[in-house]
Amino acid sequence: MGIIIKILLAGVAALLAAYILPGVQIDGFGAALILAVVLALLNAVVRPILVILTIPVTVLTLGLFLLVINALIILLADYLIGGFHVDGFLWALIFSLVLSLIEAVLDMIF
Repeated sequence: MGIIIKILLAGVAALLAAYILPGVQIDGFGAALILAVVLALLNAVVRPILVILTIPVTVLTLGLFLLVINALIILLADYLIGGFHVDGFLWALIFSLVLSLIEAVLDMIF
């Protein structure tokens, strides 16, 4: 039951972030739920591989390169999902930051 609520909250957070940012479009709540599931899968599978491969760069940048990895995962989700579109790398980076902030607030509330 907890995972369903997390997915729903992530979908709401994605819709809110897309509403705030003009460079990100989500077609509807269904696409936002699909985005939440795909992002969860990509963060579980692809992110650890990228983090391990980029440890030297991450150490050199004091962890800031992890933001780049988040943006790349958002761009990969953009490629995989039809109802989700990001205008470029900068918008993906900003979207990942805004999405993280909104999800943190929603997690504190619920």
